[in-house]
Amino acid sequence: MTNMTNIIKKKPIIWTISGSDCSGGAGIAADIKTGHALGVEMCHLITANTVQNSHQLVSVNATPVELLQQQVDILSKDKNPTVIKIGLVANLEQVEWLAAMLTKLKQENSLLITIYDPVGQASVGGSFNTLSLTELTPLLAQTDIITPNVAEAQTLAAIIGNSRVLAQKIHQDFAISAVIVKGGHSDNNSVCTDLCFYQLNSIKQDNQDKTLASINYQLSSPRLSNHYTHGGGCTFASALAAFLAQGYLVRDAFTLSKAFISQGLAATIKLSEVNGHQYYGAFEQLSWPKKAQDFPQVTDELGQQYQNLPSFNSLSLQGEKLGLYPVIDSLYWLKRLLPLGLKIIQLRVKNLSLEKLEQVIIDAVALAKDYDTRLFINDYWQLAIKHGAYGVHIGQEDLADADLMQIQQSGLRLGISTHGCYEFLLAQQLRPSYLAIGAIFPTKTKDMTGQIQGIDNLQQLLTLREHRNTLQTNSFIPVVAIGGIDLQRAPEVLATGVDSIAVVTAITEAENPETAVKKLVSLTTSGSAQIG
Repeated sequence: MTNMTNIIKKKPIIWTISGSDCSGGAGIAADIKTGHALGVEMCHLITANTVQNSHQLVSVNATPVELLQQQVDILSKDKNPTVIKIGLVANLEQVEWLAAMLTKLKQENSLLITIYDPVGQASVGGSFNTLSLTELTPLLAQTDIITPNVAEAQTLAAIIGNSRVLAQKIHQDFAISAVIVKGGHSDNNSVCTDLCFYQLNSIKQDNQDKTLASINYQLSSPRLSNHYTHGGGCTFASALAAFLAQGYLVRDAFTLSKAFISQGLAATIKLSEVNGHQYYGAFEQLSWPKKAQDFPQVTDELGQQYQNLPSFNSLSLQGEKLGLYPVIDSLYWLKRLLPLGLKIIQLRVKNLSLEKLEQVIIDAVALAKDYDTRLFINDYWQLAIKHGAYGVHIGQEDLADADLMQIQQSGLRLGISTHGCYEFLLAQQLRPSYLAIGAIFPTKTKDMTGQIQGIDNLQQLLTLREHRNTLQTNSFIPVVAIGGIDLQRAPEVLATGVDSIAVVTAITEAENPETAVKKLVSLTTSGSAQIG
């Protein structure tokens, strides 16, 4: 996965197919500014030249499809897209051309992603086209992701309802893989909530559990009063395209896009106040979102269920570093590592009957009582509570089924796995004892295709940490990096400022595991990162 500073090889290419806004706020202008700000190459096909300013739309002058097809033909020779973002479509002839062109391109490249930002009404009043829903259907059939606001979603769904109902209806009617309903035009004056209904496994880059049919991602940010919003919808869809083109999963591209919008709005609030309500200014496209205050809160079902959950107990390290975090799969390895003075170990046992599994956990807890090592049990939180383990580690796939209130009330410490910014923000809101980020590199123990974070993304996620609710200053929830980390890779991982590294095969497949532990401990204790 790549991001803001480390784009290797050539930049991803996006085609934006939309209208030209001569006032410079929306359409192609917003798309190009967004793409350049986020490190992708933008090729543009102008569907119409509009005559408009910040007060009125005068005319929409469509481009002949013959000219658009010539542009597609020449671009296809050396600038094939990773993502195509579509905005203003001026007439039925363009709809039919787009549908045929996208069908052909998808046959040539099954990984091509298409995003449609439906542009019907101008924000200053007037219509960009007179297309009916029936006439738009051929284009919708070739759309992977659609990004309507609430009013546009109601038109597409042909019903009145909340964002979730609208998104599901649009998905059902047109088989669109991901429907993002933006909340910028909702009636809520304090919060802007966006919802993404996503059909899992439908976009090939998202390697998800096939037993799950769909999921709702929901994000909320404070509503920022601002009149520099012209082109905000175009910007959101283009940002989404840019993040997807750089390898991010839908949920993380969605999160980063919302942060990009919040960042731009925040930057022009004072300017908006100076110019007053009468001026309708162009949205401000800045750079890659990095500041925690620009990122949204996750308000999906799990986030809402546990919004008042008290913080889990800390790891009680009194300012010491967490150090090396081995993850092992047997009592054999636990017996071998416990005498080495480690502060934390995770027992991850798989494929045992419940009876055998319980006995292993009983024995493991008993073994750990003679040492200062904090023993975390992977996944089996009921057994960890029952037999008095120090803590439990829960993966994202099991988080919804765990009773976090019961775990918190039992006094167990909690660690949570995260893979990208959406899961990191959600897990952080649950206030666990530590957070794990992975997989940093490809790993032998688990197929993490589509969720490899890399060093740059790890560093970015660390900037999103919030202060813990303690008396200590500069105190964060500890973060553990995991996945494919060995002696050679450990120094660059630790250089990000992460609090700990978790390893598996770097120990269990080492020629001399005790020596490997000693070397890894030396690396983790020589850095400057401290645990709060």
